[in-house]
Amino acid sequence: MPQNASDCLEVRVTAASREEAERIGATAVEERLAVDAQLVAPIDSVYWWAGEVQRSPEWLLLMKTTAGRFEELARRVRELHSYEVPQIVAVAFAAGTDDYLAWIRQGTSPLSDG
Repeated sequence: MPQNASDCLEVRVTAASREEAERIGATAVEERLAVDAQLVAPIDSVYWWAGEVQRSPEWLLLMKTTAGRFEELARRVRELHSYEVPQIVAVAFAAGTDDYLAWIRQGTSPLSDG
């Protein structure tokens, strides 16, 4: 039976370039705000902004974290991101294998100084 996974999240961020997505993802992992970062693919986005329909190439970045680390991760993404209003959305896991969920929790727990 899968372990309760409701505290584990996949955070979805779009970025203006591969380089920006890589920088955001690497920083999040290095700072233990996310256990991993996956640059999925370039995407073509169509969206409403500044009173009109916009079209832009973007990169989709997926990161795994816990609900307890989401706000800090979102704050850091905003600091690193070039957009005025970046996409930062989290999707809770419905279920997961025990070992994978433990890896997410362990990998996002702050390191102790002692």
